[in-house]
Amino acid sequence: MSEESNQFTTDQAEREASGAHSYGRYLEEFEVGATYKHWPAKTVTESDDHLFCLITMNHHPLHLNDVYASESQQKRNVVVGPLVYSLALGMSVSDVSGKAIANLATEELSHPAPVFHGDTLFCESEVLEVRPSKSKPDRGIVKVHTRVLNQDGVLVAEFKRTVLIPRKEHGSSHSEGNVE
Repeated sequence: MSEESNQFTTDQAEREASGAHSYGRYLEEFEVGATYKHWPAKTVTESDDHLFCLITMNHHPLHLNDVYASESQQKRNVVVGPLVYSLALGMSVSDVSGKAIANLATEELSHPAPVFHGDTLFCESEVLEVRPSKSKPDRGIVKVHTRVLNQDGVLVAEFKRTVLIPRKEHGSSHSEGNVE
């Protein structure tokens, strides 16, 4: 490794001390009731949907076959649900889990309305719970409720997730273990 390449670091605290944009939050930076509107939004293309279906081996014709989909209840292709969830999860990382030690759970995932090729997804997360660990002072648990809306403001997906987050005074610690 060259001397010059040693100047680069993946340590978030050191990177942010240089003036770089903060990525994620420490436990102390979460407040119950706060809502983060994630940026940027994402327009889901036919290519996004087809590639995700093929990579995950979901070959349901509702997602991949225009003729089949035209005869369905929706009359057109529907974007596969796990892609919608994955996009929302990814869109929330810089605000919610960018400093996470681990994602602990996802619950209550629902898709109340379909997403179609060309829809633009907007995502927001509300902080439901912030709880310091009782046994490990360097971390705690944050629970958020994430909502996904399309360009018309229709709720197309929502879920709750629990994330293990480091405390600021121990920000560089990423050791694993139980929180309680």
